Amino acid sequence: MGRSFVVEADGGSRGNPGPAGYGAVVLDPVTGETLAEAAEYIGVATNNVAEYKGLIAGLRAAHALAPDATVHVRMDSKLVVEQMSGRWKIKHPDMKPLAAEAATVFPRVRVTYEWIPREKNKHADRLANEAMDAGKKGRKWEPSASTADLAARSAAAPRVVGDAAAGAAKARAALGRAAAVPEPLTLPETSEAEPVTAPAVGWGAAADLGAPATFVLLRHGETALTPEKRFSGSGGSDPELSAVGRRQAEAVATTLAARGTVQEIVSSPLRRCRETADVVAARLGLDVRLEEGLRETDFGAWEGLTFAEVRERYPADMDAWLASPKAAPTGGGESFASVARRVSTARDKLIARCAGRTVLVVTHVTPVKTLVRLALGAPPESLFRMELSAASLSAVAYYADGNASLRLLNDTSHLR
Repeated sequence: MGRSFVVEADGGSRGNPGPAGYGAVVLDPVTGETLAEAAEYIGVATNNVAEYKGLIAGLRAAHALAPDATVHVRMDSKLVVEQMSGRWKIKHPDMKPLAAEAATVFPRVRVTYEWIPREKNKHADRLANEAMDAGKKGRKWEPSASTADLAARSAAAPRVVGDAAAGAAKARAALGRAAAVPEPLTLPETSEAEPVTAPAVGWGAAADLGAPATFVLLRHGETALTPEKRFSGSGGSDPELSAVGRRQAEAVATTLAARGTVQEIVSSPLRRCRETADVVAARLGLDVRLEEGLRETDFGAWEGLTFAEVRERYPADMDAWLASPKAAPTGGGESFASVARRVSTARDKLIARCAGRTVLVVTHVTPVKTLVRLALGAPPESLFRMELSAASLSAVAYYADGNASLRLLNDTSHLR
């Protein structure tokens, strides 16, 4: 019987699409010993392309060691794992040839796939980042420069192979390098209204902070209330998408499938968002995770009314609401200050879980505007100065030092 290997692979893109690279490692399944490493800078590509190329490189490295081996692949890309396992269809034209190439390295019966959390794929992830770092400097990644194996072991548990003194010294060096990497910044709140964002570093900053967590912000498609501009929050009738809204969701799905950049989908639990997210998810072959913090504002007694109707019935409450983010709509609704706290909490959880990944966030007007406002460090009144159309796309990137960059706002080109 042939040998058995574990292959761990990863890929990343700093921009998605942007400068990209992959990393892969072949491990002994019993001892955990590193048998081979592979990494390469591949130029401008998407995360998914880089992940597939990492898989191919890992399989080829295992094949070079033993062509008759059986291989267990572990990756933190659910897309690649599910597609290569045959449970999800491969629809994107860029993915099909890569998946076909991966399937030819070993007979299918000798390769199994397992999804693992990102924190358990640090070895391959570090290799991918080393390859991107080398490419940024115009160099090719060299195995002699790899610190991935040692760093992965140091993060998991002290494990010295060979000469104990030399191994311990290398471990201390690796830990020292790791300590120099900036940790994600926990953002305090100085008042009820304002979750504080760190001062912007700016486009000219020299620090390489790695691939950001990128939120592609999708406002849900139209409902019957949308064209009439009626307040429709989390305290109302929870309307479904209209026929127009469903067509808008299909248009978004087509555009995002062509881009091939989205790796995860998170949605508000309200029906109009879930329906929009489900249409996109079906096209991309992804699951939808619901996040309570992304729901729309509760507009209290204003639910279902137009702005003019609220102005006529509750003029004093409307004036107070327009004047202060701490003022709530009539009848126990939710203030914008409360929404900002809720949305920023959901944002921070997603950033921590999705560092370096691109996430489609399907939500509502106020949460999208709030995320944009906080990214820019803009005052609360800026919420009233943004246009956000149904089924529009916006995007914010979040970096490891706590800074954010607005990359897109209210894009509706896919609806034309």
